[in-house]
Amino acid sequence: MPITDAVEGYLAHLSRERGYSVNTVRAYRADLASLTDFLAAADVSVADEISLELLRDWLWQQSQRGLSKSTLARRAASARGLSAWLSRNDGHMTDAAARLRAPRGERHLPRVLTGSQIDTILSSLWQRAQAGDPNELRDLAVIEMLYASAMRVSELVGLDIDDVDLSRLTVRVMGKGSKERVVPFGVPAHQALVTYLTQARPALLAAGDGRAARAVFVAPRGGRLGPRSVYELVARLLEQIPGSGPAGPHSLRHTAATHLLDGGADLRAVQEMLGHASLGTTQIYTHVSLDRLKQSYQSAHPRA
Repeated sequence: MPITDAVEGYLAHLSRERGYSVNTVRAYRADLASLTDFLAAADVSVADEISLELLRDWLWQQSQRGLSKSTLARRAASARGLSAWLSRNDGHMTDAAARLRAPRGERHLPRVLTGSQIDTILSSLWQRAQAGDPNELRDLAVIEMLYASAMRVSELVGLDIDDVDLSRLTVRVMGKGSKERVVPFGVPAHQALVTYLTQARPALLAAGDGRAARAVFVAPRGGRLGPRSVYELVARLLEQIPGSGPAGPHSLRHTAATHLLDGGADLRAVQEMLGHASLGTTQIYTHVSLDRLKQSYQSAHPRA
């Protein structure tokens, strides 16, 4: 089978059968395009000529171009996925990439806000919303929901009215891989959301053409609120808050998860709330909590 056909077949498998998102498939496509170009330069055009040695040479070439360890790790994973798929679908082919390894990616702990920092942000938003401006009411509801539910920004802006159960204080979320889950939110978020839905959303919808009629969060011109608007909102709120790391909506997700664990929540319950497929992904927040414990110990214990 030509390598280009193999790649297209594998990407179709990821999209149709595995339910991978458009962005994830795009990343796989970029990785495998790099591999295809390398193999073409080595005069390899059919899939059964791919060898472990060639794959290792490709990764070495990529490392010499200055790619980060995390990118190299992702490219190795893309190659392993393609090779395993080919082996499963063609009994004559061996899994050439089964032993392919790349440098372990750098581990960056997420930015996490303190409880007082979150309180400062939310208090400021509540004060600004008192004037009744529809955009301020929406922004308050957005931040309250992000922190209360630990949703991804894509999940938040994709919410429809039917996804919200105000009586049970839960919201139905469509996560990565089209996996659905139900997550709770608290009383302050409920209050902010109800106020927004009754006092602000109708006015925002009136500015549009009706295409966002099902959307929970509406932009100033009446369309569905987009991820970029939420990123800009959170970045403005965090620019005056001390601390390093990304200043986007994911910081609120990281913060919510860490605060849940700090408060005694079960790790598997947090995993389910976040929509993580692997418990190992959720465990990064236990490291954040441990770092905080160490800092508190070193600053407070007389023999630290």
